[in-house]
Amino acid sequence: MSSGAASSSLSPKARAGMGTGLLLAVFGAIAFSGKAIIVKLAYRHGVDAVTLIMLRMLFALPLFAGMAWWAGRGKPPLTRRDWLGVCGLGLTGYYLASFLDFAGLAYISASLERLILYLNPTLVMLFGWAVYRRKVRGKQLLGAAISYAGVMLVFGHELGLGQGGATAWGAFLVFLSAISYAIYLVWSGEFVKRLGSLRLVGLATTVACLLCIGQYLVLRPIGTALDVAPPVIWLSVLNATLCTAVPVLAVMMAIERIGPAVAAQTGMIGPMSTLLMGVLLLGEPFTVWIAAGTALVLAGIYVFTRP
Repeated sequence: MSSGAASSSLSPKARAGMGTGLLLAVFGAIAFSGKAIIVKLAYRHGVDAVTLIMLRMLFALPLFAGMAWWAGRGKPPLTRRDWLGVCGLGLTGYYLASFLDFAGLAYISASLERLILYLNPTLVMLFGWAVYRRKVRGKQLLGAAISYAGVMLVFGHELGLGQGGATAWGAFLVFLSAISYAIYLVWSGEFVKRLGSLRLVGLATTVACLLCIGQYLVLRPIGTALDVAPPVIWLSVLNATLCTAVPVLAVMMAIERIGPAVAAQTGMIGPMSTLLMGVLLLGEPFTVWIAAGTALVLAGIYVFTRP
């Protein structure tokens, strides 16, 4: 059989796998972006960041612990070095990144938050250059410059709405969240090879869940966790499942089918879905400045991630 005939015979299956992978990647991007919307909705009921992130991680803990157990079946036990790495990754990649993000969302719009977090690939590039001396291409610098210009455009627009100090503080917290998660991504490469991505995510997020719960027990009176408005509870359940555990699995399944590069490109729908949901569900304003800033960020990341 010729190579052309073989390729033709396999193409329907390949197309089906590609289509499924793209759908999973799109769903994961939209579900991830819904987290900011849910947090903003919960803040309307007077809950603070410490309580809100504790509730999210409390409901997510069984899901991630189960994920870690499932992925670790039949695998060798973790060494002391592995456990130290998992704890460090859980601290930086999920605990600090999540808490700083939740705290920042109290001061800025969901749209600006998502655009700042979308700068993550540029921070990974910076840390990769600083720590491992990885080469930085001119196209990456151009893409990063375009993206940061877009974020500054939206940031300047929100500063002009009258709460400059609060907006600056919120943007700073979210940017620290992006830095924390970039450190996790750069640091996790070695452990992904040793433990596998699913097992590592399950273990690291389990550590983060325990840290968030412990933080609440230290900073808040014991027994008041459920002393919140009922909508905060179901919003936290929704956040823990549909916007946390489920998209993690969806994106991993997408990467298996279409590869990390295509999955990353598909993730560009995330900021657009956050912007749309912010307008429809939160009543956030949609102006030409926000549209232009979002377009610049997406264009910059597209240029940045092109092979």
